[in-house]
Amino acid sequence: MPAQHDNCVALLRGVIAAHPNARMPAGGPPLLVGLIGRGIQASRSPVMHEREAARLGLSCSYLLIDFDRLQLTDDALPAVLSAGAAAGFQGFNVTHPFKQQIVPHLDALSPDAAAIGAVNTVVIAGGRTTGHNTDSWGFAESFRSGLAGVALGKAVLFGAGGAGAAVAHALMELGVQDLAVIDSDAARAQALAARLQAVWGARVHAGEDAAAALAAADGVVNATPVGMAKYPGTPFPAAHLQARHWVAEIIYFPDETELLRCARARGCRVLSGTGMAIGQAVRAFELFTGRKPDMQAMASHFEAAA
Repeated sequence: MPAQHDNCVALLRGVIAAHPNARMPAGGPPLLVGLIGRGIQASRSPVMHEREAARLGLSCSYLLIDFDRLQLTDDALPAVLSAGAAAGFQGFNVTHPFKQQIVPHLDALSPDAAAIGAVNTVVIAGGRTTGHNTDSWGFAESFRSGLAGVALGKAVLFGAGGAGAAVAHALMELGVQDLAVIDSDAARAQALAARLQAVWGARVHAGEDAAAALAAADGVVNATPVGMAKYPGTPFPAAHLQARHWVAEIIYFPDETELLRCARARGCRVLSGTGMAIGQAVRAFELFTGRKPDMQAMASHFEAAA
């Protein structure tokens, strides 16, 4: 572990040095944060956070800790986390595939993160790491705005990973009466359904037959990585969609996934992943800085980064 830690410190210092405006906190900006994930070079998070900080008179450097670009294996995650604190980071956002993997390596969890079992924001303060989940709130806010008035009797959620767990909690809080959770790993779907049943009872269950679940559903959410540039396609055969379905994505690059294109073509009401991306960033920014950002301004930063 010490050797891996030292290697990760060196890698992170290299990422800092390569950033056009980043300096170590002791000599420059009051805020140094980043995004941990794989295949994240198209992320708009750096622009959202840095421009909103500048608008508020703050200095912020937001760096991408891309495990693919840095050629790191998944088991380097705890070393990257500890190296981040040593290199001067005050926090991280966390994305695919680490939202659940990072949980046991943190010192503490917020109530939301503990309930969801996944973390997308880590605050580092006083040598301690605290995990938060802003995805659930971000999705719920986007849903209320973009899919107001849709039927919430039955919904199908594809993806039982960290993002799926956050979306599942949001869907139940939004009022979905029956939620089927489907994942390529049936055991993971069953595990998430079991956690949700502890709070919501039989309203949540694991599903196996996508066609049957969609035939009975009012709407569907894709919380898998299928549809990203790195994982093209749809999480289920698009032929299962009907015009009466509402269809929500959490992917925001590309903005228009193949699933959304197919859904629009069939006359479905659709929700892109941009609203969730902006909403989660608003909450994360507040956790990082202690300052309340403006959601409309964050949305403008997001669009400017396209």
